[in-house]
Amino acid sequence: MDEASAPRTTWTFLTSHARVLSAISRDPWIRVRDLARRLGLTERTVQAVVSDLESAGYLTHTREGRRNRYHLIGGRFRHPAEEHRDIAPLLEIFETPGPDGGQGNATAHAVPESRDPDAAGSHDEPRNA
Repeated sequence: MDEASAPRTTWTFLTSHARVLSAISRDPWIRVRDLARRLGLTERTVQAVVSDLESAGYLTHTREGRRNRYHLIGGRFRHPAEEHRDIAPLLEIFETPGPDGGQGNATAHAVPESRDPDAAGSHDEPRNA
């Protein structure tokens, strides 16, 4: 295949912000390190995105033991063309498993409410949010 007919692969339909929010909706106990690895982003990028999402009012976090627990608030899309639409249906799309059974099922990724966040023995990276 020559360059003229080679497919462009430098863009995606979902932004990093949408991907981070979707992953957090499936696993509210997820660590920044694990988000970065799962999404193919740097930890610094994920920290900046989480900060953006918190500043915009889409989520909050609380410190529980040595881990952060994220709480989705929801909201509407930011672009004027979609600002009348709620983001919840978009997140719901990614809660169902794909054709290969991977990524998406909320029950497969969610941590039960009663889980002790310190039981894993791992630390979150410090955040400047």
